[in-house]
Amino acid sequence: MKRREFIMLLGGAAAAWPLAARAQQPGKLPTIGFLGTSTPADLNQRTAAFVQRLRELGWIEGRTVAIEYRWAEGRDGRIAEVAADLVRLKVAVIVTVGSAVPALKQATSVIPIVFAISGDPVGMGLVASLAQPGGNVTGLSSQSTDLAGKRVEILREVVPGLRRLAIMANVSYPVAAQDMREAEAATRMLGLEAVTSEIQRGEDIAPSLEALRGRADALLVCGDPLVVANRIRINILALGARLPAMYSSREYVEGGGLMSYGPNIVDLFRRAAEYVDKILRGAKPGDIPVEQPTKFELTIHLTTAKVRGLTVPSTLLARADEVIE
Repeated sequence: MKRREFIMLLGGAAAAWPLAARAQQPGKLPTIGFLGTSTPADLNQRTAAFVQRLRELGWIEGRTVAIEYRWAEGRDGRIAEVAADLVRLKVAVIVTVGSAVPALKQATSVIPIVFAISGDPVGMGLVASLAQPGGNVTGLSSQSTDLAGKRVEILREVVPGLRRLAIMANVSYPVAAQDMREAEAATRMLGLEAVTSEIQRGEDIAPSLEALRGRADALLVCGDPLVVANRIRINILALGARLPAMYSSREYVEGGGLMSYGPNIVDLFRRAAEYVDKILRGAKPGDIPVEQPTKFELTIHLTTAKVRGLTVPSTLLARADEVIE
């Protein structure tokens, strides 16, 4: 190749490089910090979807971008510690979920933060508004109208004679506490009795479910990192307490739960990669609007239904996005 052609080719390639990548020191890849509130196994599908979408956008781990993973393992006390660690590394952007954002905002007001999911980003003070987030934070909201009501209605289709519904939530987690209030209101609006079960630690789960034995016909579990980390245990204990359970996302059903209905969280993590792409190419997080979910999914575990002696109506099976047998 002639020297002039080589220089022109090199100049064209440089113009195509992402702005944030060129801002790094020579030879250093832009680094994404990934703060998971649970464990790698719990978040495997979400992480894989995020990384796959990055690849589609030209960000290949180890070649055009580096990713530093940190895991809080379902313990709120670890979030501030791992947040500080990512800030010390001076990563280009941090990806996490809404519950970890307050600790990250305390640790940095400069590094862009993208939350892949948050129940109420405005109410929690993560952003100023959905349209104009402001500051160094943006992301995706899982908030949607009447999710609690739809979950109760679906549960009522599967559990004949449902009269008393137990609602379990980690009340130390603001979004879960809000979900509990909405579920209580929806339950009563549908003419059912709500029985609340409040937990705050993993040690609370077993005695709380045992206390519900004989007091409710079914269980609605409000999702949070603590519950995700203990989902298999909750399913086993709910089975022992003879409580068919409804959850917020498919991970619980894959772990043996009866049903789930809610935003497609894997899709939200995939879409979070698009936010990261924009930021690495020079966009300011405060200028990128917070988007709401576009995909909702109903997942049903037929084997669990059979074990519980329940018959899932064919009309509900036809509406399901996934049926696990």
